[in-house]
Amino acid sequence: MSGPRSVRAAVAVAVGRTEIQDIEVPATDASSGTLRVAITGVCGSDWGYYQNLPRSRGPLILGHETVGHVETLGALAAQRWGVKEGDLVALEEYLPCGHCEYCRSGDFRLCNATDWRLGGLRYGATALGVAPGLWGGYAQVQHLHANTVFHRVPPGVQPQHAALALPLSNGIEWAYLQGGAGPGQTVVIQGPGQQGLACAVAAREAGAECVIITGLSNETDRRRLALARELGAHHTIDIEQHDLLETVAEITGGRMADLVIDCASGGTGSVTSAMQLARKKGTVILGGQKRRPIPEFDSDRIIANFLTVKGMRGHSFASVELALQLIAGNRHNVTAMSTHTFSLDETDLALRSLVGDGVEGAIHMTINPHT
Repeated sequence: MSGPRSVRAAVAVAVGRTEIQDIEVPATDASSGTLRVAITGVCGSDWGYYQNLPRSRGPLILGHETVGHVETLGALAAQRWGVKEGDLVALEEYLPCGHCEYCRSGDFRLCNATDWRLGGLRYGATALGVAPGLWGGYAQVQHLHANTVFHRVPPGVQPQHAALALPLSNGIEWAYLQGGAGPGQTVVIQGPGQQGLACAVAAREAGAECVIITGLSNETDRRRLALARELGAHHTIDIEQHDLLETVAEITGGRMADLVIDCASGGTGSVTSAMQLARKKGTVILGGQKRRPIPEFDSDRIIANFLTVKGMRGHSFASVELALQLIAGNRHNVTAMSTHTFSLDETDLALRSLVGDGVEGAIHMTINPHT
């Protein structure tokens, strides 16, 4: 009879510091299971976790864009989940309670149980000290909690590309399901990162007549704007070389945008410009977190122009399913967003690449824990 087994995991032990550790795989009980991780995507939010959570919560395994094969599952889990051992699945990061009003209405991403800031559990943001510890995708095996949300990966889709499901689903959620992008519309997207590019793909798929994406003059944004055109954007604007409002007015014949999606993180100026870019009765989607107040915010403009302004948080089950369909058909060449795969030993390099301190030309990166 064999004893407990251990697997390798990249553990964020302190701010900006990762160690490869051997972690014991927990035994599966009736309502849980384990996933043999095939690959895990590197999300922009991982950098924020890397800089904050190890300090506030102790060591943890990052990574929440996880794709892998169901390895073991208990009898109750098999009945509840509708998956079987060997199935290739993509996980959501959320671990909702399943019974609150948000869960019952389909908005489980708003469930308090999914918010680590309120003490909830979440894949890729739960401390190693919380049993059984294997909560993140930067490991060879991941624990499957009873409330895991699964998506079957369509046949023929490689795990590396399936890992695009969550970032692409954000674009579908923001641009299409919440933003209402559709035929005949002009959509302006501020910021050419993963979320901005995903929004461009979603807007094109929804039939938008004109998709415009903006960025800066640095080399990273130049590459991303070039990729945006490959993904179907009609126009790209370097806002350090061209006046943003004047350029959009010229492109649209003065009509401006039906939908503006702010995916830029950091500075608050993009919120102000988003309000200025939207036409009367337009919609503004705020997705890029600023982590600071907006000085002298002109709320009267929202009233005067009859704008709809929405804050976005994550994705829905439906948007992830739609994302997997787009990936399966490689619609709009979406798999081109997947640019780099790293080994588990290179986890820190992948994380630093999120902020331009690693490899060049990275868009969506993945970590293969078995290399």
